[in-house]
Amino acid sequence: MDSPIPQPILDALTDVDMPRLPPEAAATEYRTVAGLRLPVYRTGCLIVGSGAAGLRTAVELKRRGGEVIVASQSAWGGTSACSGSDKQTLHTANTADRGDNFTAMARAIRAGGAMDEDIAYIEAVGSARMMASLQYLGLPLPQDRFGGTLRYQTDHDETGRATSCGPRTSRLMVRVLAEEALRLGVPILNQTTVARLVVEGGRVAGALALRKEDQAPGNPLGVALLLAPAVVLAAGGPGELYRDSVYPNGCFGTLGLALEAGIALVNLTESQFGIGTRREGFPWNLSGTYVQAIPHIYSVDADGTEHPFLTGYYRSTQELASNIFRKGYQWPFHASRMLDFASSLIDLAIWREGQAGRRVFMDFNRNPLPVPGDAAFSLDRLDPDVATYLGNAGASQALPIDRLRRMNPLAIELYRRYKVDIAAEPLEFAVSNQHMNGGIAVDGWGRSSLAGVYAAGEAAGTHGVTRPGGAALNAGQVFGTRVAEHVAASGVAQAPSGAVAEETVTEAVAALLAPLRPGNAHDVRSVRAEVQARMSDHAGMICDSAGVTGALAQARALNAALAAEGIDYSRPGEAARALQWHQMALASEAVLAALDHYVAQGGGSRGARAICAGDGTRVPQARALDLDAFRFRAERAADRDEQIVVQQVDGRLRVSTRPNRRFDETARPFFERDWPDWLTGALFDLPGG
Repeated sequence: MDSPIPQPILDALTDVDMPRLPPEAAATEYRTVAGLRLPVYRTGCLIVGSGAAGLRTAVELKRRGGEVIVASQSAWGGTSACSGSDKQTLHTANTADRGDNFTAMARAIRAGGAMDEDIAYIEAVGSARMMASLQYLGLPLPQDRFGGTLRYQTDHDETGRATSCGPRTSRLMVRVLAEEALRLGVPILNQTTVARLVVEGGRVAGALALRKEDQAPGNPLGVALLLAPAVVLAAGGPGELYRDSVYPNGCFGTLGLALEAGIALVNLTESQFGIGTRREGFPWNLSGTYVQAIPHIYSVDADGTEHPFLTGYYRSTQELASNIFRKGYQWPFHASRMLDFASSLIDLAIWREGQAGRRVFMDFNRNPLPVPGDAAFSLDRLDPDVATYLGNAGASQALPIDRLRRMNPLAIELYRRYKVDIAAEPLEFAVSNQHMNGGIAVDGWGRSSLAGVYAAGEAAGTHGVTRPGGAALNAGQVFGTRVAEHVAASGVAQAPSGAVAEETVTEAVAALLAPLRPGNAHDVRSVRAEVQARMSDHAGMICDSAGVTGALAQARALNAALAAEGIDYSRPGEAARALQWHQMALASEAVLAALDHYVAQGGGSRGARAICAGDGTRVPQARALDLDAFRFRAERAADRDEQIVVQQVDGRLRVSTRPNRRFDETARPFFERDWPDWLTGALFDLPGG
């Protein structure tokens, strides 16, 4: 069956070229610190990260007259530019069909708990403006013939607020924002790893970075001093934290950097795990139509024997096939969906196959095999919600590949670009870490606990336990704009003319270089292997109290060893990676400390993880298997009302809790009363009024 969409259109939505960076302006100012000749760059606001959230901040602040520099480890190389899923979702404001209901949307965003109610409402209100501005910049969001946005249902969203440009939606977002940033003349420092914040008098004064461009005989590591009264951390999530990860390689985020600066983090217990292809090949999330096409899922053992393992879990072929489909919009793992033969039983089954050393595949040229003793697969025997969806989509073809080609031909084209033809061969996949819902604690303007430091995108811990699919893309755009508005209103977005104290810079440089000690036993490879194995084996979607506590002890021991002995690097170009892994080890300990606190206090299974315990009251069931080993604790409703905070104080991680901020849904704005706050800037809650 041929696709109804012409090939040139498929090509344009799959091969998304990014704009070329202009030549960087050389530094014109230098400062000698600790024997190093450091180039000095000055700006009003330093933005760390060149993804969708960072570029949104840069564009909005530049439009408001601010001076901006974007520092990027690899321009256009982060998660939003290089990752996604088959029909990558952008979550928008919408009611059941058309129109906006921000209160209802805010409730949906925060429904999983552990989320500030004001932030949920801010994200809801900002959604309409975000989408319209992206369309203005050229993002080709699909419309009907009346100008309405085409929408569909995604995970944790019963209303249908999702829309998409296809698998490259976030990359297209990055492209239109990058083009606008370059048009506005925003400088982008590429191959720049921001590795330490410079703090003076209780507020940020800038950052130290390692830059390939600035390596010189008097500065072999290319250390640069970036002076700015405002710093925005927008470098994404800690993708390297797990071995089993769908993030592109080299995504470190800034959680360790923030911890070293004493910045508070929240909700580090909350991540997202789901099915996707492994990062060794082409890492990609397998939600949406990949599974809605209902392919055959099987595993292969070391002898090459195939196992249709899902037939041991579900009671009928109809139940098995319908839950494969539901992974499309009930996508990430959720402990409660392991019960009652629901869709996350598939995640558990895939995870168990991996633990048994088997490789798992989906085959789009075969329908699911029948459950023993039941009838063969048939489109005429599906649960009503599944049958209705496929009927509306016109996906009545005999084979999964033809149903997929009908519903979303871009899904096939995407893998073909990476030399994987899913129309001809099975696709290997696994359950992987996909997103960090926690991160840097921020208020409604994106401010962190350190004055002058903001966070936006996945770096900001705004999401709570669960979120509707695509809400993260929306949140990054909304808070990128909010941060820009606040920095502009504060009046600090101009390059500082004065110098930071010699003692301050000297201490910052010494702290930056202290971990780098060539010749010791800890190097990038060993630290990476230890951190990723520990996190995947003991802090993934299936965990238990003893495993978490033991992993935390090991993480503390690693960080104590790194503090005493440092980390090795073999060449100047590897120094930045060594510092990133030093910080990733600290971020790993922080996640485990938060998780250990939660489990030790009796916290139950929610969102990302099943907390398995002998006294658990919930037990997954399977047709032909005993799953009592995965008995888990139920979530406690009270835990939804608070957030776990982790902060480094005097060299030790401190764990505490705080209640969610509340929002009065009954409060109504009044024009004449509230307009003065806008005119005077009082709504920005600036120091000194």
